[in-house]
Amino acid sequence: MNKITATVGLVALGAASIQAQNLEPAAGSQEATKPWSVSATLRGFYDDNYTTSPKHEERDSWGIEVSPSASLNLIRDQTALGLNYAYSMRWFQDREDLDEDAFDHAHQINGKLSHAFSPRFKLDLSDSFVIAQEPEIIEPASGGGFATPLRSDGDVLRNHAQASLSVGLTENLTSVFGYANEWYDYDQEGFNSRSAFLDRMEHLGSVNLRAVVLPKTVLVAGYRYEVVDYSSDDSIGIFNIPGFRYAAEERNSTSHYFDIGVDQGLTPTLNVSLRGGVQYTEYDDLDAIKDINPEIEEDRWGPYVDANATWLYAPGSYAQLGFRHQRAQTDVGFIRTGAGTMVPNLDAQHSSVYGSLSHRLFGALTGSVIASYQHSEYDPEGISAYADDYFMAGVNLSYELNRFLALEAGYNYDWLDSEIDDPTPEDNRGFKRNRVYVGVRGTY
Repeated sequence: MNKITATVGLVALGAASIQAQNLEPAAGSQEATKPWSVSATLRGFYDDNYTTSPKHEERDSWGIEVSPSASLNLIRDQTALGLNYAYSMRWFQDREDLDEDAFDHAHQINGKLSHAFSPRFKLDLSDSFVIAQEPEIIEPASGGGFATPLRSDGDVLRNHAQASLSVGLTENLTSVFGYANEWYDYDQEGFNSRSAFLDRMEHLGSVNLRAVVLPKTVLVAGYRYEVVDYSSDDSIGIFNIPGFRYAAEERNSTSHYFDIGVDQGLTPTLNVSLRGGVQYTEYDDLDAIKDINPEIEEDRWGPYVDANATWLYAPGSYAQLGFRHQRAQTDVGFIRTGAGTMVPNLDAQHSSVYGSLSHRLFGALTGSVIASYQHSEYDPEGISAYADDYFMAGVNLSYELNRFLALEAGYNYDWLDSEIDDPTPEDNRGFKRNRVYVGVRGTY
């Protein structure tokens, strides 16, 4: 067998095990003996700022969440198939009292297919489709940063599809060809709407060479080409400044990534992965934007870093830590310069740190913690630096009454500290949000 297959499997063991502990039943349970499972969660919650608004516009509410789900996992000699569907309905008392639509509905559909044609050729396909409102569902923290940390007033459709083909060139050398596609469609439309800032299609093609140099060490060198096409017909600008308006498609860009890295198994339960390189981004459609700001840069170089570590430190317990830095999309379409003028903004430099910990405290009681921090810099003129700092954290306790039923309670905190005026200080987009919940989960 090609050595790269075995080595990559060892390095990826941590991430795969984390997914198994999050999504799959415990060994020996009834669910572990069958390829399918169904579950449902019922929660009561309190959210002190469910609109993610500045302090003077906060709205709080008690509510109820119902979330059923179903999953299917089939494993054969050369093929593995996984499907999962989850639905969530949230009822907000505050909206009911104001005669507004009191319900949010969210859908998540995930699928994976992996097939090994031979020891040298392997194909992996995956797709994730979401209809949701919360940013942590639309853009998970480990995906490279939030384009917006704000909750959407209306449905957001997002689809993320990936395909990769691994080809063993020699016993120790493998090439991996990949393609990823992301599509976003926000319900909110109009001038300066969420749709204008964020509706887009992203294409990412990649080629990597992976070389086994030691039994648990893989060196990686790669190139990626990215195209970002904004799809909204709405425009971006300032209402009270004549001529300050540009089409969403003027934020289109293409990027080239060049990186090298290593995947390393330090111990049987501790694995690390590191990628580092440069990102070169070009903007080819700056017609109206150039009229507004002739000094805006049409291309930019920047660093690219992606690192993570996974540690399975005890039975039923794990920890993960990651960091990523890259230029990516944002919902900030313009900023105020030091001179007091407003200028268009194309994207942002995102630096994000994320981590998670799950620990079996004793017996049937398990505790978990997740946290992420993102620093986003906006520098449309190449001379100023306005920034957002977004922090989110969550704590969850789960107690298994038996193999079918569990009680749970948790707390989530979100904080956005923003230097961006939109366009006046009293409309600053920063916010704080606290959420608590208690509930019961059944699985069969």
